[in-house]
Amino acid sequence: MAASAGPEIERLISLLSKLPGLGPRSARRAALALLKRRDQLLGPLADALADAAAKVKTCGVCGSLDTQDPCAICADDHRDGALICVVEEVGALWAMERASAFRGRYHVLGGLLSALDGVGPEALRVSGLVNRATDGAVREVILALPATVDGQTTAHYLADRLAQADVSVTMLARGVPVGGELDWLDDGTIAQAMRARRPA
Repeated sequence: MAASAGPEIERLISLLSKLPGLGPRSARRAALALLKRRDQLLGPLADALADAAAKVKTCGVCGSLDTQDPCAICADDHRDGALICVVEEVGALWAMERASAFRGRYHVLGGLLSALDGVGPEALRVSGLVNRATDGAVREVILALPATVDGQTTAHYLADRLAQADVSVTMLARGVPVGGELDWLDDGTIAQAMRARRPA
């Protein structure tokens, strides 16, 4: 960015470029769009950011983000408290909710085990999950973690930690996606789909 743009604009671009999916050029385009439409975009966005910074908190039960603690999902009496779906981050929880396929409660780990990145069990919300699973009200823990090496390592670790609890530990099925064509899928996905086959 040219120095003639001014420090305020450079700071805006620098902060925008730290967001996932926005590099320096995308951040410049976003900053320009915001500045061109101050009344419709920039002002309301600044207000929304200030509001979120002041009001959003982490749920003390599941680790989700909400303006109340416990969050709306944990406080909802119509959800099945005997089912806990374990996800890596809040974004995965939001994806599950968009699908409207799960009516239980959640547990956000806050990451995955990763020896390369130095992330051990103490850095994640594992003990909270074990405590919830052993309180007697839970009958199933569903591990909805990514199909990556770190995701699978974390799933195996959690299954071991939950082995002493009187709960069923399951994982999401993996395989051919809806609308997927076999010739476009990678070998690992095809192999997993074959292993997870079910009666027609």
